[in-house]
Amino acid sequence: MTTHTTTDATTDMTTYATTYTARPIDPAVLKDLRTADDADRPMVPFTDEEGGAPLRCCLRRSEPGERIALVSYAPLRRWATGTGVDPGAYDEQGPVFIHADDCPGPDLHGQPFPGAHRTVRRYSAEGHILGGRLVENTDAFDEAFDEAFADPEVALVHVRAVEYGCFLYEVRRV
Repeated sequence: MTTHTTTDATTDMTTYATTYTARPIDPAVLKDLRTADDADRPMVPFTDEEGGAPLRCCLRRSEPGERIALVSYAPLRRWATGTGVDPGAYDEQGPVFIHADDCPGPDLHGQPFPGAHRTVRRYSAEGHILGGRLVENTDAFDEAFDEAFADPEVALVHVRAVEYGCFLYEVRRV
């Protein structure tokens, strides 16, 4: 979740509004992915000895000893199926880490996976890419989301890791 603070200069009044929520992979989709991923491969769980894997089910890094899996996930395809559109060539799938078993989901306080460069990739209601923006620090997410959703054509954004291009989480219009 991102909290915006604004001050009206004419009234000197400060307001706070929570407007953006990081969306983990939906629990129903996780159930599917634990059977067969979006590349139609069975899940192969393993014990994460080191920890630190970015878990898309609960939007946190794994702890040493947790049972996780690396699965193929097509976030735009999943969204498009639910909205009845065809993302065409923008449909891509890639690797994501999830818990191998059910988990309680995310604690939606703060920005998931802070401390690294990210891209905020914008998509239209038709599932077509509309551009993106590099976000170099956690403080810049508010501005990147504001900028993205100021465009009425933007239906949702994907936050992705710069180093591998992997999907991290989705943010939709409020």
